[in-house]
Amino acid sequence: MSDRLANGRWFRILTVVDQYTRECLCAFADRSQTGEKVVEQMKRLVALRGAPESITTDNGGEFAGRAMEAWAYQAGVQMDFIRPGRPVQNGYIESFNGRLRDECLNGEVFFNVADAREKIGRWRSDYNQNRPHSALGDRTPAEFVSAVECRPFVFPIVNKAEPQPRQGFAGAGQKTPALDTAASLPSEPDKKTKGLAESPGLIERLN
Repeated sequence: MSDRLANGRWFRILTVVDQYTRECLCAFADRSQTGEKVVEQMKRLVALRGAPESITTDNGGEFAGRAMEAWAYQAGVQMDFIRPGRPVQNGYIESFNGRLRDECLNGEVFFNVADAREKIGRWRSDYNQNRPHSALGDRTPAEFVSAVECRPFVFPIVNKAEPQPRQGFAGAGQKTPALDTAASLPSEPDKKTKGLAESPGLIERLN
């Protein structure tokens, strides 16, 4: 995302959203967003949450360049790019970015990059901690993560003959399967017979 400082100079924001928990894991403002800067944020998030199976983004140079390609290869992360001009394939992050724009960027004056980081960081914290999400059973992302982490982990039973859906980061260009399907926690019988059908998504969205 892009916005202007009070002096008219542009800055950009890298947003990362977790597809499973709907958390905003990153909303990092800087004068520019290069591949190297995106990789730096990805390394930070992976250190906190582990590596995702995949990251879906648009075709921006910061995502499609050599820096991200090399990092993804080394980290064992698949890069999924949406088709050019198809933001509909990017539903999670597009919805999030629209909310960030309406509720924060359009209502704040940013005097410098540090000021932008502080104000956007406050909004991000409120979004994660205080905003119920219908897809999470009207829980906040933080409440949903807490509920998942409190349940004992059960290794899923995987049929290796069938391809399994990938789960991971969502970025500026997001393929969004089943946007209208609410994330839910497994019941006890389900856990005993099938294991957890899906583990918490690790890192969602880049922009």
